[in-house]
Amino acid sequence: MTAISKILIANRGEIALRVLRACKELGIATVAVHSTADADAMHVRLADESVCIGPPPSRDSYLNIHQIVAACEITGADAVHPGYGFLSENAKFADILDAHGITFIGPTAEHIRLMGDKITAKKTAVELGIPVVPGSDGEVLPENAMKIAREIGFPVLIKATAGGGGRGMKVAKNEAELEEAVSTARSEALAAFGNDAVYMEKYLGKPRHIEVQVVGDGAGNAIHLGERDCSLQRRHQKVWEEANSPALNVEQRMKIGQICADAMKKMKYRGAGTIEFLYENGEFFFIEMNTRLQVEHPITEAITGIDLVHEQIRVASGAGLSVTQDQIVFSGHAIECRINAEDPRTFVPSPGTITHFHAPGGLGVRVDSGVYAGYKIPPYYDSLIGKLIVHGRTRVECMMRLRRVLDEFVVDGIKTTLPLFQDLVANQDIANGDYDIHWLEHYLAETSA
Repeated sequence: MTAISKILIANRGEIALRVLRACKELGIATVAVHSTADADAMHVRLADESVCIGPPPSRDSYLNIHQIVAACEITGADAVHPGYGFLSENAKFADILDAHGITFIGPTAEHIRLMGDKITAKKTAVELGIPVVPGSDGEVLPENAMKIAREIGFPVLIKATAGGGGRGMKVAKNEAELEEAVSTARSEALAAFGNDAVYMEKYLGKPRHIEVQVVGDGAGNAIHLGERDCSLQRRHQKVWEEANSPALNVEQRMKIGQICADAMKKMKYRGAGTIEFLYENGEFFFIEMNTRLQVEHPITEAITGIDLVHEQIRVASGAGLSVTQDQIVFSGHAIECRINAEDPRTFVPSPGTITHFHAPGGLGVRVDSGVYAGYKIPPYYDSLIGKLIVHGRTRVECMMRLRRVLDEFVVDGIKTTLPLFQDLVANQDIANGDYDIHWLEHYLAETSA
């Protein structure tokens, strides 16, 4: 076991503050790194030490590996928590930290590489007994695309092997659309990821997006913490998440959860991870694995009472998991709304100064946010400014609580997506849990017409 005494938090915003709070509760000293644009950020104010690592552009600060390693050496930090995004799934970063004797609070570099490439990840999933969506065995090229598509059957989805966030992703409904879909996906993938490799999958008509939370100790022990339903998306970006999914029953939940936990045991996976599926007509189809903490992890914490960041730190230090599978009890229902600094209709980013900020409270209410009245939201980063998490004994109670707290939430001086959630919580389809991954796009198109 390697005791961790000081953690450098290689991130910003609400997730940096979330990690800092977990460190404080464990009695571990903290180091905040920040760009010049984030000098007044809340996690910087609350950390034991802080280091400026560069100017606002991410490539010069939060993605600058050399600056982050230097900050570790200057402060004596013996571990790094990457949060999500930025360097959280960067195998090279994990290797460099290891070479410097610094603990990376996450999976091994080998597992990051293995699951980071979509084609390799899918092959690995098959080997581990995880159900996959029908698709190509390898890279799709213009010369073999038609043959593969005919074998799979239209419609098909073209996806970047190194992709994420909906970039490098195109649908071909028929043979006439295939050539352009492949060409466009390859171009987008090259521009976004520096890699134009794409693969092909069967396009499912009205699936839900279900993901299973797993944690492993790296020694062959692993657990699952149930699933989250992330089907309410805009441009492949999650907007609203629920745990547990309204679409699954207990038997389905435990079956897919055990499949995922067993797979992580075989891999000897270390740390927190999420295995993502499309779910349709009672069947699960693997799409990818995220080898990091997810934005929506708080709803899993709400229904299990388990602090996932605590578990990450425990596992990284060699202390192992704090619970076994039979000790996990699922309680109630939780919903997370991602609050973005965006126009709620056009979704154009709305940076600026927050003049008033009032977070709602009460039983079963959690707000993860690093903003405050007087805080100036910089225009350089993701527009997420906070997450509203609500927990109730039942989904009905959770929805009623969410309706109440959305009316209490005040963010003035900028535009936010709070009005969108007020509309959604009053919608009958949402109340019934009757939606799929296309629902929100259709709803927004209808309401903006």
